[in-house]
Parts: sequence; C-alpha cells; structure tokens
Amino acid sequence: MMERFAQSWELVKASWRVLQSDKELIVFPIISFIGSIIVGILFAIPFFGVGIVQSSSRFGDDGGVTVLGYIILFLFYIVLYSVIFFCNTALVGAAMIRMSGGDPTVSDGFAIASKKLNHIIAYAVISATVGTVLRAISERGGIIGQIASGIFGMAWNIVTFLVVPVLVIEDVGPVDAIKRSGALLKKTWGEQLIGGLGLGAVFGLLTVVLIFAVIGLFIIVAATESVALMGLIGVIGVLAFIVLGLVSSALSGIYQAAVYRHATGNDVSGFYDPALVAGAFKPKRG
Repeated sequence: MMERFAQSWELVKASWRVLQSDKELIVFPIISFIGSIIVGILFAIPFFGVGIVQSSSRFGDDGGVTVLGYIILFLFYIVLYSVIFFCNTALVGAAMIRMSGGDPTVSDGFAIASKKLNHIIAYAVISATVGTVLRAISERGGIIGQIASGIFGMAWNIVTFLVVPVLVIEDVGPVDAIKRSGALLKKTWGEQLIGGLGLGAVFGLLTVVLIFAVIGLFIIVAATESVALMGLIGVIGVLAFIVLGLVSSALSGIYQAAVYRHATGNDVSGFYDPALVAGAFKPKRG
C-alpha cells in the first residue's frame, strides 16, 4: 500500500512539472468550473419546476420524478458534459503540444477543442444517456440499484479514460473513440486503472488534511469570538478547496495525455519516467 502511494505521489509530481512548465493550463479547469456553475444556475429553475429537487428524497418510494423531469435532467447532462469535455479536450490538446516539445497557449488548446466540437457534443450525448440511465437505476432500484449503478459507473469511467486524448489526436468519432480507449487500456495495462485511482487518493488525502486545518483554525478563532475572523477563515477555506479541485483536474488531464502518449508508443520521458507510467497500471493476468 505504501509503495503504491509513493508511486502515485511521483505521478503527481511529474504531472505537476508539466503544469509548472505551462501554468496557463490551469485556465482550462477554471473555465470549466465557471461554465459548470453557469449551467447549474440556468437549469435550477427547470429542476424546481418539474420537481427534481423536491422529489430527490422520494426516489425509490413513489417515483417522484416524471418523464419530463428525466428529459430535463438528460438535457442538463448534455450541456454540462459538453462544457466539461470541451475544456478537457483543450487541456489535453495543449498538454500534448507541451509533451511533443512545443510551447502551447490557451488559444492553441481551444483551437484544438473547437475543431472537435461536433465529436465532443456527440460524446456528451452518449455520456448523458449513460448518466441518466445510471441515475434512474440508482434512485429507483434501491440498494441493489445503487450497487449496480456504482459498478457500471466505475466500469464506464475506466473504459472511457482515454476517450478525450483519442478525440484530440485521432480522426475518429465518439463511438470509435470509446472502443479505442477500451482497447488501449486492455492491451497495455489491463482493466484496473491504478494511476488514476492513485491521483484521486493523493488529492483525497490533501482534502482531508485541508478539512482538519480549517476546522483547527475555526476552533482557534472561535475563542476570540470574532465573527469577522471566522468568516474570513470560511472564505479562505472555500477558496482553498476550489484551488485544490482545479489543480487536481488539471493534473488529471495532463496525466491522461501522458498515458495516451505512452500507450501509443510516443516518448514521455521529458516529464515522466516511462516505466513509472507503465507501472501505474495493474497488468492483466492470464
């Protein structure tokens, strides 16, 4: 376990070196975050109008969400995923340029994403369909539905791990990109994505540390009975969580680019040890 965590930390540091080389890569997660908030605000009224928010606690009991509710949820997923995938495509495209020895700009990343816009939207539709179905299974199927939804959701995330890099580099549509992503993972490392889980574990630990730090500061400041200071700590804490999430998102996109390059036989030694990237995945036995 400790060896796996140490390896994951090395992967984070290697991805961090790429981000340090092109600090503007953090712009893509920032825009994705802002865009996601805007999408959420725009769909807030329709969600209340069809009873999605009010019915959340009643899923599985009386089927509170109507067909119209699921249609609106489906549309929400399409718009949200389109924003996220567009920014991720821009991030991965820019990271690919850096790993190829270039010096990408934010405009370069968005130019790449713009050229793939039709494929990005089509992939968003596919992902929205999967997301809506899994949401319905989870909320209407009780414990068994939640377990099944979790398993299929995890499998979907693993199979589609390299979809964005494939869309960036290869001239294929979303369906072929999903097939290509699954084939690359199965061929090279098997089905268990240890590297991605490792990155999540590292940032999960950092999140826990940050939570305890904020709580500790609150306890100290509470003794002064200063509402202003407690408010300041709260604002700083929220901003720290946002920054941590943005950095995590940027590093994950960079790492996806490195994994794709390694899987397709391209050099990643400028920032990553190729053996480290290969060792981040559990080989399929048998």
